[in-house]
Amino acid sequence: MNEAILGVLLLAVGLLLAFRGYAALRAVIAVWAALVGFFVGSGLTVALTGQADLGSPTPWIVGALVAVVFGFAAYAFYALSVAIGMGSIGFALGTTGMAALGVRWSWLVVLAGLAIGLLLAILAIAGDLPMVILVVLGAFAGASAAVAGVLLLAGMLAAGDLTSPQTTRALDLGWPWTVLYVGIAAAGILTQLRTPGARRGTLRGTWSD
Repeated sequence: MNEAILGVLLLAVGLLLAFRGYAALRAVIAVWAALVGFFVGSGLTVALTGQADLGSPTPWIVGALVAVVFGFAAYAFYALSVAIGMGSIGFALGTTGMAALGVRWSWLVVLAGLAIGLLLAILAIAGDLPMVILVVLGAFAGASAAVAGVLLLAGMLAAGDLTSPQTTRALDLGWPWTVLYVGIAAAGILTQLRTPGARRGTLRGTWSD
């Protein structure tokens, strides 16, 4: 049951970010931030309590509370929206890229994700990024979440794997999953770039609309 719920959530939010990130930027980043908040809250709870997975109600409750806080903050405040949204997108891209390169040392994967996430957040806050950059980055991050959702629904990932530092060591996906990942990202980019504003707008201007 846990895998089915999380799988559907990840798939839905991932596809939303990949295909509709530009059209409803503020709402999409808020939803994405809420999802990030859930995994931050539940992951910390699992780590602090020593639980093996998300099998008990406590990680779900804490995760839901943190999700509400993250989602509201991202919707209400531009700087927090950019920091949470771009930071988490960068983290997703960094960890996915390291895993795709065959890197299995979990701390190296996490550090790479944090570094890329921090860099994107700083660049986005310091400058007014063109929307086309967010479209591309969001499509790939959304594809990562969507593929993770499919893996959960297919039984290739467990709910506890999403909060475990050992996941990148054990997960070994074949080329069909890479094709699916790239295909979702490419389709999302092409779909969003059909809108003129996605090609010419800026992050701050679109967020304020």
